[in-house]
Amino acid sequence: MPELPEVETVRLGLNQNTLGRQIRGGEVLLPRTVAYPNLPTDFLSALAEAAFVEWHRRGKYLLGELSNQSWLGVHLRMTGSLRWCDATTEVHKHTRVRLFFDGEKELRFDDQRTFGQMWWVPQDTALETIITGLQNLGIEPFDPQFTPEYLAQRLQGRDRPIKNALLDQAIVAGIGNIYADECLFLSKIHPRQPASSLNEANLIALHQAIIQVLRAGIAKGGTTFSDFRDLGGDKGNYIDTAWVFRRTGQPCRVCQTAIERIKLAGRSSHFCPQCQPLLAATT
Repeated sequence: MPELPEVETVRLGLNQNTLGRQIRGGEVLLPRTVAYPNLPTDFLSALAEAAFVEWHRRGKYLLGELSNQSWLGVHLRMTGSLRWCDATTEVHKHTRVRLFFDGEKELRFDDQRTFGQMWWVPQDTALETIITGLQNLGIEPFDPQFTPEYLAQRLQGRDRPIKNALLDQAIVAGIGNIYADECLFLSKIHPRQPASSLNEANLIALHQAIIQVLRAGIAKGGTTFSDFRDLGGDKGNYIDTAWVFRRTGQPCRVCQTAIERIKLAGRSSHFCPQCQPLLAATT
């Protein structure tokens, strides 16, 4: 699933290519991709003749601000991607929605697994009333209010593994499996470490690692190991320099110990047993 760096990469591409261009029409090839309104015809007519003013990101959601003061929301889910292409480009078998723009350009939503969704949000309507997943999102990692003290407050009393806590979008928005592994490696914390056992030094290190890793991911254009592509169809390059993710059995880039993989809550977690020891208690 695309995480914060991948979604941010797409947002930057959308702002570079789509702003000021009017939507001239469209085609919904898979109706269930449009979560609101219920009828694809209503969705397309609501967008017609509007232009994008700016694209925003909230967690893993893309939010397109339109000139008619309505919004277009997009969540890529597991395999979704947005493509900015010429209208003459052959339509892919996994293309679910097409939006037609002036200048013979198109914005296409491709999604192999078909879990992705799009929403149109009317003028003067709170985004979270239509895109209900926004209601439960925690703070953004780049928000000034995201501090070690915030982490301490949100992790207090939580005995579940810290890896699981980082995947909780209600605590920090946008972190997924890839970057949680990377953050924990840089902060030298074992993925099984109980969240409530982290001390002040751990929390400072984790806070710094989250910001560092996510910025590195954005700089590399995100991570591609299966489906993710940016707006132009290019792969992200973060995986080439990953510290631990998908490096099971390979030598740690710091100490040369073989990277290990375990399952936590049904998700793979990659770590270095030498650099990230599981502590019985922290003080």
